Amino acid sequence: MRQLCIAIGLILLSACTGVPEGIKPVSPFNLERYLGTWYEIARMPHSFEDGLNQVTANYSLREDGGVKVINRGYDTDAGKWQQAEGKAYFVEDNQIGHLKVSFFGPFYGAYVVFELDHLNYQYAFVSGPDREYLWFLARTPTVSPELLAHFQQTAAELGFDTSKLIYSEQQ
Repeated sequence: MRQLCIAIGLILLSACTGVPEGIKPVSPFNLERYLGTWYEIARMPHSFEDGLNQVTANYSLREDGGVKVINRGYDTDAGKWQQAEGKAYFVEDNQIGHLKVSFFGPFYGAYVVFELDHLNYQYAFVSGPDREYLWFLARTPTVSPELLAHFQQTAAELGFDTSKLIYSEQQ
């Protein structure tokens, strides 16, 4: 019985950090170039980001070799900034854009970079462990209409419900 519980636990944990079917993490991935501030251009709705605008994510190195994650957004209802600090680690190879991220103790979720501007690291398309999680991040608060259309088309082709997308207001 104990072995079955352990096996089920491992399956559940890997499902949370797994890659959605049909989505391939970018490779090669260069963490040093990915570090810094990213602006959220669009996202799927989730309770942990309800009512937030001007959302940014800042990535920096941790002493233990992981990534420090600071997500910040302005809560329009409360009229104040909200911030969450997390940590991320590569799931397997540090040359593949597949990390696990945690904001809540020992619980990790997938962070899958599936498209990236390899030349300048100016935009990234990111999913979670399934198609309910999707983010479009950029180094600038706004992007061209062409890049936004490319994101929408790519996400739709990969099976994301783009009708649910929320577009962040950035200043």
